[in-house]
Amino acid sequence: MTDVSSPDRSKAFDRFRRGSRTWLAVATLIAVVATAGSLYLSLGLGLVPCRLCWYQRILMYPLVIVLGIASFENRRGVFRTALPLSTLGGGIAAYHSMLQVSAATGGACTLGGGGCGTIQLRVLGLSIPNLSLLAFALITTAMLVLAVRSSD
Repeated sequence: MTDVSSPDRSKAFDRFRRGSRTWLAVATLIAVVATAGSLYLSLGLGLVPCRLCWYQRILMYPLVIVLGIASFENRRGVFRTALPLSTLGGGIAAYHSMLQVSAATGGACTLGGGGCGTIQLRVLGLSIPNLSLLAFALITTAMLVLAVRSSD
């Protein structure tokens, strides 16, 4: 029986750890860009966020801190904290995007705050909730990769 030498094992483990840190850094960057973008849209451009936008913000903003610290400390287990936030945020963003499509065909927002079905701005053909959905989907994907790698 051949024993795997210690340097080979160490090299493979280092590659695994570096990859995890990259996924964490990418997820952090996405959360920072999404947060900065939402603040610019409201504070810089004066757009008033609807109730669903607020819910998405509530779920995105903590991801900047949680993922940033995890990236700095290389905590691969952060997916246990970040995944619930990103999947719930993605669900709300998907619902919000659906409301905008149905508003264009005559549907209306049912949350009392109004304006949820209104498209205030498009960036590269995507509405603000579409951009939020994209950010949450990318962060969720990164967290799922970390979850799979942690189970190995």
